[in-house]
Amino acid sequence: MSAPKPGSVPPAPRLDCSEAEWRMRVDLAACYRLSEMHRMAKVIWNHITARVPDEPDRILVLRIGCRFDEVTASNLIKITLDGKMESEEDGDRHNAAYVVHGGVYRGRPDVMCVMHSHARGCQGVSALKEGLLPLTQEAMMFYDDIAYHDYEGIAEDESESDRMARNLGPMNQMILRNHGVITVGKTVGEAFWRMYHLEMACGAQMDILATGREVTLPSPETCRKVRQQYEKDFYPGQYEWPALLRGLDRVSPDYAD
Repeated sequence: MSAPKPGSVPPAPRLDCSEAEWRMRVDLAACYRLSEMHRMAKVIWNHITARVPDEPDRILVLRIGCRFDEVTASNLIKITLDGKMESEEDGDRHNAAYVVHGGVYRGRPDVMCVMHSHARGCQGVSALKEGLLPLTQEAMMFYDDIAYHDYEGIAEDESESDRMARNLGPMNQMILRNHGVITVGKTVGEAFWRMYHLEMACGAQMDILATGREVTLPSPETCRKVRQQYEKDFYPGQYEWPALLRGLDRVSPDYAD
């Protein structure tokens, strides 16, 4: 069978894969759909990936040319962590996805999902010298847990992949200067909920700074307390992900096909 034309999204039957991989595929497809619904998508660009649970050297990603609202569990494709396509029938490799995500998976065996976004609020904060400020409760969720990576151009240089991973280190969020953001998680739900809160925090910061009024900043002790409360009592995605899936099942159930 010849490779699909660029931009085409061939139909994909239910795959013959392990139950663990299928569950991850369903969650990742849901994440793409929810990102579209919550205005964190860029038509066919930006990318969310997930590690295959029983093949840790492989990640799942959307095929080039597929809109976020077209992603299903079956039409996700695989890339190995050394950058090879699982199948020639899957079309071209998503180079930017490999560069942004590959190094993180190679360096962080605890990470099962990486989410990258150019959402409006996050892009705004990525251009600010001071980065993310603890202006809101949502922003304090990331206190002392956010990294920064300087802009190097469109993510095509494979050597940048390891630099991104080094800059992320053990943290769970990173602002890509003048570019966007990434979040990581031990589950798809965690990575999504971190991104949801990060965009909420960044959007609020841009709105607050636009007023030109003097702002108040909580003490470092308070910020640390709030982050600890989030991690202990409201671990990202633990309660929210099932609720989000219930809503998606009502309005766009084909994501799980």
